[in-house]
Amino acid sequence: MTDLYPAADQRELLRQAAAAHTAASTDLEAFLRRLPEVPDPADITEYANLLSREERARAERQAAADTAGLELPSMESSE
Repeated sequence: MTDLYPAADQRELLRQAAAAHTAASTDLEAFLRRLPEVPDPADITEYANLLSREERARAERQAAADTAGLELPSMESSE
């Protein structure tokens, strides 16, 4: 028989991954709020690093969701 709910440890890992993604997104937003009108090379580098961190955290969150049984069908168009 298949469990209707993922094991507690999988849910906790998913919550932790979601929190990490939220933190990465918040850091990216804070950077964008203080970004000067004309970014310099250091700003561009920081943006790239923050964006990369956010994308990794999102991928880790999605992997944790899949492991916890929250795998979603593709939302891409089949056209």
